[in-house]
Amino acid sequence: MERTTTASAEDFLDRALVEEAAKKSGLLWVQPAGQPHARPLWHAWHDGAVVVVGEGGEQPLHGLAAGATAALTLRSKDKWGRLVAFTATVTLLAPGTPAWDGAVEELKGKRLNAPDTDTITDRWARECRVLRLEPTGPLAALPTDALTAPPMPSPVTTRQPVPAGLPKLLFKKRKR
Repeated sequence: MERTTTASAEDFLDRALVEEAAKKSGLLWVQPAGQPHARPLWHAWHDGAVVVVGEGGEQPLHGLAAGATAALTLRSKDKWGRLVAFTATVTLLAPGTPAWDGAVEELKGKRLNAPDTDTITDRWARECRVLRLEPTGPLAALPTDALTAPPMPSPVTTRQPVPAGLPKLLFKKRKR
């Protein structure tokens, strides 16, 4: 009987750690089942689960599908190191439901620099997917390797040749 009490106390503490880490950090890494790498996503914590919005002009949700599982890793807000890892079940929230409305209210507060702040809820209902990632089972062991991954393919680039006149502008000596 004492063993059951200890296990439930540990489960309670694990859930509390996950909740506190998710509330403090605005970024987590999600690795959908069957995918080789984890991807960073911004998120919010709502009603006992992580909620994310993506697609339709928001962050990509590659590999996250309703009914699937994903491995989540949360970081420490102050040190930015891995704090806790766990498995979550993915659920798609339907627009207009109370669960969707509550999740979207939390996400709106976390969305920075939205181009359409006044109508963002309508756009998310039309174009995006809102997913709920509910923790399941015990905490996972933190990985010991770096978990580095190549950037996602994109037509956008920041590497361009330096303009010929730039060194002269930056390093010219001022005459007095």
